[in-house]
Amino acid sequence: MNRLRPLANREITMRHGIENKIVVITGASSGLGEATARHLAERGASVVLGARRTSRIESLAEELRSKGLKAKAVQTDVTDPHQVKTLVDTAVEEFGRIDVMLNNAGLMPLAPLERLKLDEWDRMIDVNIKGVLYGVAAALPHMRAQKSGHIINVSSVYGHVVDPGATVYCATKFAVRALSEGLRKEMKPYNIRTTIISPGAVRTELLEHISEKDIQAGTQEFVSKIAIGADTFARTVAFAVNEPDDVDINEILFRPTAQPV
Repeated sequence: MNRLRPLANREITMRHGIENKIVVITGASSGLGEATARHLAERGASVVLGARRTSRIESLAEELRSKGLKAKAVQTDVTDPHQVKTLVDTAVEEFGRIDVMLNNAGLMPLAPLERLKLDEWDRMIDVNIKGVLYGVAAALPHMRAQKSGHIINVSSVYGHVVDPGATVYCATKFAVRALSEGLRKEMKPYNIRTTIISPGAVRTELLEHISEKDIQAGTQEFVSKIAIGADTFARTVAFAVNEPDDVDINEILFRPTAQPV
């Protein structure tokens, strides 16, 4: 039972706010990741950007640095655990620690099961589930040694409900919530916080991953009417990160006001 002793009994340096925190972000080349990188950097965080599209994250990092902000880009495919480890290790080498790991990279190629998109199923599992696990695996050794840290995993409204045509995607996002809750319980001895963020319809490039043109068209029509900006997600991340270390914001679910599902 000693491993679950109250945190108050341990010597922990309390840290508050966003300023001077070191934040690693996967899927940082567009959408939610890019918006969050901008938002946190503008509030004083040092951001380390991971994505496959090197030119985009390097351009973003250079833009932030030109404003006097701290940013570094590292080419990262989250399906490769060695690349994810390099991303996190680079952050620690560059800035001395890692305070926040945002596992944001994801794919959403929607299609009914009967269309048997096996390659897409495999890719979603590799990115949406294993990519999150690889991010956790890369960050944990550093955070355990520090006795502090914050892991934020991105689920979805589809991690709470299942819609026809989105079954496999929903399964991956339900999995993110399950592994995040297990992580929360296991990390108590190390003062590591965990947050699940589940967005609804947000304007991003996710719909471009849908290969079935009829599904893509229908989804784009629906989303275009109600979607909110990626800065909404960035603000939810900032809210969770900004809380003092003795406050653990475990889950945030948000939708456009107009979204019924």
